[in-house]
Amino acid sequence: MIVDLQLLIKGFLIGIAVAAPVGPVGALCIRRAISDGRVAAIGTGMGAAVADAIYGAVAAFGLTAVSDLLLSYQKPALIIGGIFLLYLAARSLYPSNSSREHKGGAYRFSVSAAFLSTFLLTLTNPATILSFAAIFSGIGFLAIATDGVLAATLVGGVFLGSAGWWVFLAFAAHALKVKFGDRFEAWVRIGSATIIGLFGVLALTSVWI
Repeated sequence: MIVDLQLLIKGFLIGIAVAAPVGPVGALCIRRAISDGRVAAIGTGMGAAVADAIYGAVAAFGLTAVSDLLLSYQKPALIIGGIFLLYLAARSLYPSNSSREHKGGAYRFSVSAAFLSTFLLTLTNPATILSFAAIFSGIGFLAIATDGVLAATLVGGVFLGSAGWWVFLAFAAHALKVKFGDRFEAWVRIGSATIIGLFGVLALTSVWI
């Protein structure tokens, strides 16, 4: 099996483009990199990357029945996601204890929880499927896709690009914490809580707009 390198690179760039804009997952990743460490931040990003890859796969493989089913539950998903974002915003205001739990099962659970939180959070926005469908159509993929290998290559590139961005962001945020110290961490807590809270309010109000 020969991998279409050009398609893989396109997917990689799409993954970065989808992950990079400022949003609640980015704010969480930075917050956890500074308060909980790089591993927790990478786990946070990987949850979003896997969820994006799933939605990208639905669009790339043309799973219309699946996308229609997911989109039919968009409003309740947005309500759940909005409430969850407000909860995360409130938690972000307080210092984390995870830095004291780097040994044993407590720390492993912290990383697992970080992954699961953003995985489920990203899945609460089924409209992401439509975004991927529009992007894939824009690069001409939907018109030329004839087999699963091409679709898998594109989705694999999307995952690698998204994952690569979150690893970069985790290391960059942690480096800033090392350089600027506890005062910087306090500002990040406030800033991330504000961003996450605003997205939570936006998700809830969008249900009725």
